[in-house]
Amino acid sequence: MFDELEKYDNNGNFFFQATDSLEKVCTAPTNKYGVFLVYALQKGKVELIYIGKTGLDVGKRKAAEPIIKDGLKENLVDGLHFDETKRKYCWPVQMLIEDIEVLHIHWYVTWDGQCKDRPRTMKMKLLKIYKNIFGVFPRWNSPADLC
Repeated sequence: MFDELEKYDNNGNFFFQATDSLEKVCTAPTNKYGVFLVYALQKGKVELIYIGKTGLDVGKRKAAEPIIKDGLKENLVDGLHFDETKRKYCWPVQMLIEDIEVLHIHWYVTWDGQCKDRPRTMKMKLLKIYKNIFGVFPRWNSPADLC
């Protein structure tokens, strides 16, 4: 569905159960920036439920390169979600509420020494593709995610 992600060689994935420590199972790098896709495995079905990004553009350097903070692992573990709670706390609760067996998280480095695709731009692109196909956003995303 997302051919755009095939060009990123620095990528990976991991599984997360509600009883796991997100900090321990997360395989994403701490000093790289990009996007991540969260799939729910629930009652024998797999569904993409969230498209997220890391990296916060906080300024510019020479040649209009943004200064990016908030690496992949940091954002996946401590980033805010739902009611502005850190993911390491709210994802397990939400998984129990929705009866999700496991999350399968795929991450892609889109901004580093070789790749120069801003995570925010990639996230918006992926959300638009998903909405064009399914008519809605993934259920853990909101229309505000396009802002």
